[in-house]
Amino acid sequence: MRRWQPARLAGAAGARLVAAGAGTGAEPGPRGASVDSRTVAPGELFIGLRGERSDGGEHAAEALAAGAWGVLVAPEHAERALARGVVLAHPQPLRGLQALARAWREELGEGGARVVAITGSTGKTSTKDILAALLSPHLRVVASPENLNTEIGMPLAMLAAPAGTELLVLEMAMRGEGQIAELTSIALPDVGVIVNVGPVHLELLGSLPAIAAAKAELIAGLGRDARVVVPAAEPLLQRHLRADLQTITFGPGGDVSLAEARPAGAPQARDHTRQPTPERAEGGEILIRLGPGALRRRDGGEGAQGQALVRLRPSFAQAHNLRNLLAAVAAARALGITPEGEELRVSFSSLRGERLQMPGGVVLINDCYNANPMSMHAAIDDLAETAAGRRVAVLGDMLELGDGAREFHRQVGEHAAQQDVGLLVTVGALAAEIGAGFGKEAIAVPDARAAAEALTGLLRAGDTVLVKGSRGVGLELIAEVLRGAGRAGDRGEAPLGGLVAGPRSR
Repeated sequence: MRRWQPARLAGAAGARLVAAGAGTGAEPGPRGASVDSRTVAPGELFIGLRGERSDGGEHAAEALAAGAWGVLVAPEHAERALARGVVLAHPQPLRGLQALARAWREELGEGGARVVAITGSTGKTSTKDILAALLSPHLRVVASPENLNTEIGMPLAMLAAPAGTELLVLEMAMRGEGQIAELTSIALPDVGVIVNVGPVHLELLGSLPAIAAAKAELIAGLGRDARVVVPAAEPLLQRHLRADLQTITFGPGGDVSLAEARPAGAPQARDHTRQPTPERAEGGEILIRLGPGALRRRDGGEGAQGQALVRLRPSFAQAHNLRNLLAAVAAARALGITPEGEELRVSFSSLRGERLQMPGGVVLINDCYNANPMSMHAAIDDLAETAAGRRVAVLGDMLELGDGAREFHRQVGEHAAQQDVGLLVTVGALAAEIGAGFGKEAIAVPDARAAAEALTGLLRAGDTVLVKGSRGVGLELIAEVLRGAGRAGDRGEAPLGGLVAGPRSR
């Protein structure tokens, strides 16, 4: 948007240009957008959104004083900012933000940029991270950061894409009917990816078919030249597929499937005291089979006869992320790109399976961004596959599961027992049912702080500790306590602040 004059920007947003005072910066338009007056950067457009507790438009003058290029606010707030810079008025600033993002996406498209939109019940953020890393050697890629995946976050991610972007990888979140349709109408994707369908937000949507229908709004909203990527043989999505769109499937029996995996070892944990870096490559080789459906050219012709093999060396070996890799390769093929022979180093978004090496030989798997039955089972499987010593699971409530919530939690406990978890700590009233399903001794606590206290003296050298639960449970506190105790150990104090038990402890 750097080149957009205030009048053009107002037209794109469907807003009224109240004042066209000089914006910040050498170019006429803003460098991006922000909805937080406390963190708005010089040269950005501030959008004042109404929230449940406050109205961001009331802080328009503060944003301009902080160096904002201009503000987009409700009419009642526009007059207060007149003397300071570019002021645009819109009766619904959120709609203005979304219209502006759509207009910027269309301009990027004129220069050759394409958009991949990714949704799913679990794994969509990791799939986004993998696809961005997979295609970065081929295209100038911009991916939505962290979890900017809502009706507010996704447009902000789109507006952050600079001119010259060739591929925009966007994540789409869903909590109710119509939300994916709204996001699709803004992003105008060239490729729509549904990673999976599972029991998430059942409390709001009521059934798995309803969840599938909500995810499939992405398919319904695609243009005629778009392509679809879905799991192979997912019955819940079959009725939503479109005969006029090419569909590429992934997973067992799909157009993109895992032919062979030769991982060199368990995922590497990084020292938590050092700067974050991409996961280190293990040297393992992954062979991915491309069937005829994945080799078909965008014009409908066959790119090769029969099938082909793709060799990659990813920096991860978890089964769930290998499935996500298949979805990413299918999306690459939907764009007409075949990645081959590459060392794939992925920096996954925070709180999603990050492995930290703690003093005392303890490995922390920090996976507390969110949780549902599918992701819980996958995380426990990963713990079982990679832990060199005792398997410790700190598991919190899984929220918004509706009437079947207790049974879903009990099934997680049963799975933990099957995977030989040695120490289980449950956090929250629902998570106590995980302990019931576990069938062995478990420690039940009401909240994250109590869990951190319960771990004192229980951890042993060589333990691998999985911390996972819904974001509303706040289990990131446990990870911070362990990391803080680890820093104390680095200063020469008691290892892990006394969290690691001595050799005779039980």
